[in-house]
Amino acid sequence: MTNATSVGTSRPTLVAGVSNADLAATILRVSMGVLFLAHAWLKLVIFTPAGTVGYFESLGFPGFLAYLVIAAELAGGIALIAGAWTRWVSLALVPILLGSIYAPHGAAGFFFSNEGGGWEFPLFWAIVLVVQALLGDGAYAVKRTRA
Repeated sequence: MTNATSVGTSRPTLVAGVSNADLAATILRVSMGVLFLAHAWLKLVIFTPAGTVGYFESLGFPGFLAYLVIAAELAGGIALIAGAWTRWVSLALVPILLGSIYAPHGAAGFFFSNEGGGWEFPLFWAIVLVVQALLGDGAYAVKRTRA
């Protein structure tokens, strides 16, 4: 039997009253939320919605999909930071990352350091979203659910 499966062992925690697993899930949830907000901000302020639509169309996607991605990144980022519907939001954001693997990153190869940015980072981010869905809300969530 390992420590992970033993019952009754008391481990020290970093924050009183919060398990390290809940704290880890919270850090993961909030950091992903911030990253999604950063990506939405990039599309809104730097590229502009019209520029993002043009880019999506240049990749062969319908232009309206750009608005859906911006909205999903914005709403999903806020929901993750707040801890609202964390499992569902995490799973709902996975197709965005898979879509970014399909185009534009797929043709650039695996490594993100390749010209055009490979699909290494979007794949990792999609996996992390699935992990977040499995972990749940963590601590300090406005809508905390138990597994």
